[in-house]
Amino acid sequence: MMNKLGSFVLLGLLAGEPLMAQDAAEGATVFQRRCAACHTLDGSNRVGPSLQGLVGREAGTAEGFRYSGAMEDSGLMWDAETLVQYLENPRDMVPGTRMVLRLPDEEDRRNVVEFLSTQ
Repeated sequence: MMNKLGSFVLLGLLAGEPLMAQDAAEGATVFQRRCAACHTLDGSNRVGPSLQGLVGREAGTAEGFRYSGAMEDSGLMWDAETLVQYLENPRDMVPGTRMVLRLPDEEDRRNVVEFLSTQ
């Protein structure tokens, strides 16, 4: 009989995805270092929209922020996987978006998304 850890590892391997534990505390650090110059978590907008309540929100809908037409028309819903993909290269995913910052490291992206899911 396989123990719980062995089952978890086997499921991860069968899914074909690398096993990565998301770390919201590390995500907060990455957010402060890479995102906070343009985004807030308190509902106020800066150069970029507030990211408060981002996970589960339709793209281009933060109140009071003027989005690009590309973002407004993207039809995206911000769930964890969509955000991880978007943060890798925003302009590839939504050509015409104003967001230029990329997070090339997948672990950083996943940690930031985990952090944002708590906000």
